[in-house]
Amino acid sequence: MATEYVIENVAKRIAGDIVWSENPGLAMRKWRETFGVSQSELARILGVSQSVVADYERNRRQPGSYVVKKFVEGLIESDSKRGYKITNELGRLFALNFPFIMDMSDFVSPVTFQDIVVAVDGIPILAELSNIQVYGYVITDSIKAITALTGMEFYQFLSVTFNKVLVFTKVSSGRSPMIALKIAPIRPKLIVLHRPAKMDPLSIYIANKENINVVVSTKRTEDELLSGLRGLALRSNSE
Repeated sequence: MATEYVIENVAKRIAGDIVWSENPGLAMRKWRETFGVSQSELARILGVSQSVVADYERNRRQPGSYVVKKFVEGLIESDSKRGYKITNELGRLFALNFPFIMDMSDFVSPVTFQDIVVAVDGIPILAELSNIQVYGYVITDSIKAITALTGMEFYQFLSVTFNKVLVFTKVSSGRSPMIALKIAPIRPKLIVLHRPAKMDPLSIYIANKENINVVVSTKRTEDELLSGLRGLALRSNSE
């Protein structure tokens, strides 16, 4: 299996490589062969004739953004039948394989602090509501994230949360995430801690001293938390 985060980001890397290439047809062929997919198999997945795939690879047709997107989705769909072997390998190659990421999504239009608070049934730690806006969310298992990563890997992970809300699940007191964020050179705009058993006084102190926007989610389960944020993403994308 591959996480949605890895699938989405591998797909974006491949699509970007095709679009950026001076020879998009050759790039499409390169990625098809990388995934070990024949033209005929890919054509079946895409619902087109094999000659159409061949025309794109020979630059007889110029692929627009829709075609590139469907092409990449077809490659990953074929790989799913093999357990996402190539997708996961590319994820490791691109340093994107963060198995502790439970879900990740972008917002087409910016979402306000208050929108996030409502979506997660949140309680702001700071007294005043912030006027920040975020453009997506990342939900992560806090225990796996903090124990599995080295310092540099943690900073690399934080780079993907830029302009997003970072949600930590399986939080006991919030101390470990807040200490890690205190010394981090890159910080998300907003942190959500899901149902900590209690908020450690040090966590609250760090949040106030370092001006880190923190919200405690009271959603009963991780599924409810995920549903709230996904619903917010859908509303944002439809506006």
